[in-house]
Amino acid sequence: MAVLVLDKRKKPLMPCSEKRARLLLERGRAVVHRMRPFTIRLKDRTVEESELQPIEIKIDPGSKTTGVTVVRKDETDPERQQVVMLMEIEHRGQQISEKLTQRRAFRRRRRSQLHYRAPRFDNRTRPQGWLPPSLHHRVETTTAWVERLCRLVPVTGISMELVRFDTQAVENPEISGVAYQQGTLQGYEVREYLLEKWQRCCAYCGATQVPLEIDHIHPKSRGGSDRVSNLTLACRECNQAKGHQPVEAFLADDPKRLQRIQAQAKAPLKDAAAVNSTRWALFRQLQATGLPVVTSSGGRTKYNRQRLGIPKTHALDAACVGPVTAVTDWNVPTLTVRATGRGSYQRTRLNRFGFPRGYLMQTKQVEGFQTGDLVQADVPTGKKAGTYQGRVAVRATGSFNIQTRQGVVQGISHRYCRLLQRADGYGYTLQPKPREEDASRAA
Repeated sequence: MAVLVLDKRKKPLMPCSEKRARLLLERGRAVVHRMRPFTIRLKDRTVEESELQPIEIKIDPGSKTTGVTVVRKDETDPERQQVVMLMEIEHRGQQISEKLTQRRAFRRRRRSQLHYRAPRFDNRTRPQGWLPPSLHHRVETTTAWVERLCRLVPVTGISMELVRFDTQAVENPEISGVAYQQGTLQGYEVREYLLEKWQRCCAYCGATQVPLEIDHIHPKSRGGSDRVSNLTLACRECNQAKGHQPVEAFLADDPKRLQRIQAQAKAPLKDAAAVNSTRWALFRQLQATGLPVVTSSGGRTKYNRQRLGIPKTHALDAACVGPVTAVTDWNVPTLTVRATGRGSYQRTRLNRFGFPRGYLMQTKQVEGFQTGDLVQADVPTGKKAGTYQGRVAVRATGSFNIQTRQGVVQGISHRYCRLLQRADGYGYTLQPKPREEDASRAA
């Protein structure tokens, strides 16, 4: 993964390799500006003295995780792209929704114990384009990271997955009827949704890493429709064995699996609805940055990924957004950014009935550290001797917990801790490189 570079005035320059960044730091020509994402700042270079190349941010919005990729575009062929950085943003919209539900329940309980209060909910109005807090969080988090990357990388454009382009009508304006469904991207939108819905495995036998086919739960020969709720995935053997039988007859000896398939087939489209509700708001926010924004469809993304033989991840999906003929250097670690928030004003812990059960300390900082800081602890002696790096959770006693990649290390004294980066509302982990053999399974 490339290292981001700033000039001596904190203006973004072209990223460099890890080896070159290490040499610059050893020779004293650069200093560490930020740990996550790792960024260095040159002491003897300005942006006027450097040559910049076109760089683009690509976004694959999701309900729970959004993929973001920074690519360097070939100046002679913009559709040939080199991956600079892979990143996945894990949203906390579900946590926000649960907190709001809990707060609503607590308020209702308190009001039921007090004297009557006139309802006020019908006196409030919502502005144009209002989104629920859990959805608004997804838009704001993605926009915030795009703006942050624009301060670290010389970005010239943005691409995001937004709408389904009518590619058939673009290539052939006279096309009509069923011919719309028989083009290059035929069925890609439905197939991609079914792969996500059924966890990329056969619904009947649970087989994975095998070619999967679309099967009608209620056969078409018996009046079944082509609605998504009547479609599932099956391996070749199960699809042939089921044939034209109703699913109730095919799984008569396995009632538990039958019940699971019937329940999952009617699962609500909650995640799809969240993406549909926020995509235009995100598009308008990205346009407000002043950079050119290009949109593409999910079918085009999957078509590019399968054609180029790239594994299925959120970040690599983002790399395949838009017109792409080649993607190089994609097999690099992925930076996972998990939205954790900046703490809470609430200083009282409540039980499930809403009554106090404990109190938090009034100050957030202890010995110069606060929960969420990225620290490195060098413990010289004792049972926990060693070096630990990760997100710290402070205690009033000065004995901290550190969340590392291997797990939580408890009871580390503040005297051994060294601050690497202040808390910014996110937790960072580095995922290993994707395996190339996963590309065939993702297909």
